Amino acid sequence: MPRYRISIEYDGTPFSGWQFQADAPSVQGAIEDAIAALTGERVVIQGAGRTDAGVHAFGQVAHFDLAREVATDTIRDGLNAHLRPHPIAVLAAERVPESFNARLSATRRHYLYRIVNRRSDLTLDRNRAWRLPRPLDVPAMHAAAQRLVGHHDFTTFRSTECQAKSPMKTLDRLDVVCEGEEVRVVTCARSFLHNQVRSMVGSLALVGDRKWSADDLAAVLAARDRTACGQVAPPQGLYLMRVDY
Repeated sequence: MPRYRISIEYDGTPFSGWQFQADAPSVQGAIEDAIAALTGERVVIQGAGRTDAGVHAFGQVAHFDLAREVATDTIRDGLNAHLRPHPIAVLAAERVPESFNARLSATRRHYLYRIVNRRSDLTLDRNRAWRLPRPLDVPAMHAAAQRLVGHHDFTTFRSTECQAKSPMKTLDRLDVVCEGEEVRVVTCARSFLHNQVRSMVGSLALVGDRKWSADDLAAVLAARDRTACGQVAPPQGLYLMRVDY
């Protein structure tokens, strides 16, 4: 059976998340419906990351198998035609070996979290960023973030609903940079725990608000206690940017 890999961009606002749910709209469900409409085949697709409700993607990756071969341009253009008016776009489609797995073959996932640091409400960025009205100390946030880089037990930053077998993860990068009124948190790792990025961002916001120090953040990590975590940042500021293979 030919296997196909697709690269996907989507606005997560109207969806319950990536993963299929029988009683709620999902990105996976919309794409599977589009595949069925295009090919007549009902398949299950596998994504590189199960983004939560309201989380966006510029570079989600998924794979699926078909019973017969279809031209990759036809898959890309046909799926886009059947996905309208959903805010989902298939950017590319390609044939891949049967050994390729969108989730298991990934070597690194890159995420961006956007904070807009201003007093005025958001208009164009509504549902696409987290507005924080008080001025944030971005250099302090970046310095504190480096205490989380490396191989650690991230229990503190792990959702109680996380299904990962172990809380041990290796965080390759966690940078906090300022571009005008936007604060961008950029991170990457082979894999993340459920809610890990949003939990880290929420705690870093406390550092930026001068309520926590870098030592406080390190102590919270070392506590390995979910109740020690700061607030979980809202989903609308999070973007899956790219998946490496």
